[in-house]
Order: sequence, then C-alpha cells, then structure tokens
Amino acid sequence: MFIDKPVSHNLAGAIALYEASEKYNLPVFSSSTSRFAPATLEIVKGKEKLGKVLGAHTFGPAGSAVGHLDMAFYGIHGIESLFTLMGNGCKEVVRFDSAVGDMVVGTWNDGRIGTFSAIPEGGKGGFGGTVFGDQGVEEQVQILAGYDPLLVHIVEYFRTGKVPISPEDTLEVFAFMEAADESKKNGGKPVSIESVMQKARQEANQLLNKM
Repeated sequence: MFIDKPVSHNLAGAIALYEASEKYNLPVFSSSTSRFAPATLEIVKGKEKLGKVLGAHTFGPAGSAVGHLDMAFYGIHGIESLFTLMGNGCKEVVRFDSAVGDMVVGTWNDGRIGTFSAIPEGGKGGFGGTVFGDQGVEEQVQILAGYDPLLVHIVEYFRTGKVPISPEDTLEVFAFMEAADESKKNGGKPVSIESVMQKARQEANQLLNKM
C-alpha cells in the first residue's frame, strides 16, 4: 500500500499501522511529495557550494484538519522537507505559537537546529526554505516540485515491493509533530521525541489489541 500524507491523524495511529504492516507482511509507505523535490535531494547528496548541512529552515502553510495533529494535514510538507535536509536524529522540540505566527524548533542529537515556520492564515502562501552548510548558504530552496518525483517512487515501489521511505523515517516526522503539539499545550516548554514515542507506543498497543 501507498498512503498519501498523512499516514494517520496522530503518532499512535501511525505506529499501529506500521506494526500491523509488519505483522501481516504487507509493505506500506507514506510520504509528502516534498521528500523527493530535486532541489532538496541535490543538497542532501552534497551540493558542492554548501557542503555538510549544519542547519535548515523550511516554511509553508499549515492548514489543520479536525482530529489531526496541528501540522499533520498540511504542515507535514514543510516538516518532511526539513527532515529530508537534516536527516533523522531530532531529540527535542519547542513550539512558539501566537495569533499571527507559529514556529517549531527541533534540536538534533549532534546539536544542529532545524526549524519550520507555518505561514499565518491570511498571509501569502508558498513553500520554501534556507539551508546552512559548512561551505555556504542556499536561500530560496524549492522544497516542492509537483507530484511527478513522488509518482516515480510509487511506481517503482509497486514493481519491487521495496519501500523508498522507511517506517522509522515517517514515524520521526510524526513524533516531531506530536512533540510540537505537546509543547504548545505546555506553553512552549521543550518536549523530547523519546517521551512522545513512549506514550504513543502504549496507545498503539491498545489500538492493536482491539483488532
């Protein structure tokens, strides 16, 4: 199966789905099209003038849907792009939220910082980002490039059965969004990725026991 973003409305649902996928030996993957934007992948592969990625900032609209994590419905595009640029390993999340702005800041295990800004409602729409490398800075990165790049990977996946995006990659994106919501509920306090993962695993087990 390919499941268009978001794979679930929250982290526990995503964990339960992937565990069921493993139990029944049915490969599943889910991804935003931003994961495969050529400009982003060029940077990840080692764009000469940037070198090693030391930090990144992405932005985009974050229209929400009832019952979903705040960022899961649409903010996931910019957040998944952030993880494509930064790689896995986020350990802590802080969210700054106001009537006219919303920013999520992640600290990675190696000390690097990645941020996502949600465009305020009523503001001009669009997606983009800035990447900071040890050899230079890339501004106005195009983090979306239509659906064609994603469709290529979907077709290859159906032909081979090999998932192009691992469950671990998708689950860390969801843990980032879950931690962002927890930080918002707690007045902007830092929330660890591990804490939301532990809680969500317990909820996922309860869901699976009902199946």
